[in-house]
Amino acid sequence: MKENLKIGIMGGTFNPVHHGHLVAADEALYQFKLDKVIFIPSGDPPHKNFSEETIAEHRYLMTVIATSANKKFFVSRIEIDRKGKSYTIDTIRELKKMYGENTGLYFITGADAILEILTWKKTEEIMQLCSFIAATRPGYNISRIQELKEMLFKKTNNNIEKIFVMEVPALAISSTDIRKRVKEGRPIDYLVPEGVSNYILKHGLYR
Repeated sequence: MKENLKIGIMGGTFNPVHHGHLVAADEALYQFKLDKVIFIPSGDPPHKNFSEETIAEHRYLMTVIATSANKKFFVSRIEIDRKGKSYTIDTIRELKKMYGENTGLYFITGADAILEILTWKKTEEIMQLCSFIAATRPGYNISRIQELKEMLFKKTNNNIEKIFVMEVPALAISSTDIRKRVKEGRPIDYLVPEGVSNYILKHGLYR
């Protein structure tokens, strides 16, 4: 195994996974010279509630379908198999044990989610164990992220760059809009991979 791996962690509900997620992961691979990106569908996230139609297994399988063509994309069941609420700190600790302390972990998520990081469980420990890539839409006002960096510096007294901003045009696509489109009978082709669209249709999700 290569020493000092750089691994991207694509966290999200993936309800459903779409091209915005895939483009963000691919851009992170390129920009940060990552060895691979692990997609981790949330199990029971403390900030969201899921209805029966989007049980974790559906979200996991759609993510597997969406990522299968890229040899550097992997999908982990680490959160959906864990009982109880899914906290990022537990996932990061587990990945550190699996890949070693010298592995660089880069948590890729949306800029809006990053802005909530101070409400996450054990924020300071998370910031010590991994870096963050904040994926933004073009034109996104990053001033709040800059303010967050300053707040975290005061809180942790750590001047090492831990939050990186990455602009991704495809992030104009949203899972919320896709669910709404399906419910209204509107097309979702080209917003999600064909296999994911077929899966949603086959299982009658989001109706």
